[in-house]
Amino acid sequence: MHKPNHHSARASGLVRLGDSVLDRYLEFVESRARHNTVLATASDLKAFFAIVDKAPVDVAPADVLGFVTEQRKPKGDGRVVRLADGESGLSARTIKRRLSSVSGLFSYLVLCGDVTANPVPRGLATRRQGSRGPALIRSPRTLPKILSPDEVNALMAALRTHRDRAMVEAMLLGGLRRCEVLGLRFEDLRPGENQVFVADGKGGHQRLVPMSPRFFRTLSVYMETERPKESNTELLFVALKGAARGQRLAEDGLDKIMSNAKKRAGLQHCSCHELRHTCLTRLREAGMALEAVQAQAGHRSLDSTRVYLHLANDWLAAEYIRAAEIIEASRRDEVQAVAK
Repeated sequence: MHKPNHHSARASGLVRLGDSVLDRYLEFVESRARHNTVLATASDLKAFFAIVDKAPVDVAPADVLGFVTEQRKPKGDGRVVRLADGESGLSARTIKRRLSSVSGLFSYLVLCGDVTANPVPRGLATRRQGSRGPALIRSPRTLPKILSPDEVNALMAALRTHRDRAMVEAMLLGGLRRCEVLGLRFEDLRPGENQVFVADGKGGHQRLVPMSPRFFRTLSVYMETERPKESNTELLFVALKGAARGQRLAEDGLDKIMSNAKKRAGLQHCSCHELRHTCLTRLREAGMALEAVQAQAGHRSLDSTRVYLHLANDWLAAEYIRAAEIIEASRRDEVQAVAK
């Protein structure tokens, strides 16, 4: 098989890998998913076929298992491992995502009649009818990292522009995702109602998000003193200098801002997603109903929101004490009833 080439595969902003079958699938994904999803899918397929050097129609389950083994091999001398799972190869989450992309490709090819079966196994054991069996890749359930109040203060002090502070506050005070912050437009602002409209959230879902007045104050200063007057984009956040001045701020630009601020603040960890996790955790700790946190976060399933129950330690401790007191009171009532 011709090995996919990411660089020879872009035309008019479209992502292509240089293989007719894979490019046909990417065109299908482009019609129904966000651009970031297309990029991730292309990257995953490129990684798979770089190891499994076969045409898609020739791929067998043994090739998929061989790919998993290759992905799990330690990098370097293998002496450095992740604390989360004790592994030194690629993380289980990364491998699962890559397998999901590969499985999506072959499900598409099955529907098109190019192959007869999906070679990606769904489990390692022979399953009875109606039973799932163990997963092919198990990933550890780790709690997301959040920032302490002192870490938040250090980060805010390390930011150099009101634009940067406004973007951080959108994540830290409103729980917005990185792509949602960069996608904000003038028409999405509801300052009189202290809300912003997320027009293109994850999965294409829209929502109105309550936002702290502090964000709008910071944004106002950015708009009045920093945003280039010559900028003609409808997007709020733009580059402030260089050849891209006045143009849409890219995701890697925001990542660089965060990375530099983290270093100046002396923080061990700090990412856009951690700011979002911090916001949602603090809201839950403050007593916000789980369903309200779900709406704020834009989660389709409440299961995705329940992680913030475990992060909110004060809430968990309070719930335990409340339940324990009820149990203890019930036990005392039983003892008194027997004594009578």
